[in-house]
Amino acid sequence: MKKKRFPRVTIDAIIMENGKILLIQRGKPPFIGSWALPGGHIDLGEIVEDAVIREIKEETNAEVKIDKLFNVYSHPDRDPRGHYITIVYSCSIKDKNQKILGGDDAIKAQFFDIEEINKIKLAFDHKEIINDFLSFKNGKRDSFVAI
Repeated sequence: MKKKRFPRVTIDAIIMENGKILLIQRGKPPFIGSWALPGGHIDLGEIVEDAVIREIKEETNAEVKIDKLFNVYSHPDRDPRGHYITIVYSCSIKDKNQKILGGDDAIKAQFFDIEEINKIKLAFDHKEIINDFLSFKNGKRDSFVAI
């Protein structure tokens, strides 16, 4: 009998401050060197919200508070490694004076203007996720529409 396989679950965070969005430059494949939303795998036994806070701290040095569950992205072809389901949260940085640094598997972490984001290639479907978030912020869509 063939062993049944299941999708993997990850989290991403949209952190928007003063009209800019925090991105990390990936230090590991896939998309090594590309910019992406901070996030990563949920550890076995870890609560999803704890994974958000942990991953953001590891990759950006930022301590965040979770504002809202934004959306879930689950298209089977959205990640070259296989079927991944990503839960996306919007978050805020607790200390606005905190230094943002790349860490763990992120080479760099920095805020980008929306216009800058539109000009760069992002990893995975992160440009779509950001565009969905901006549409939500501008009242053009509901926050939670499973994709």
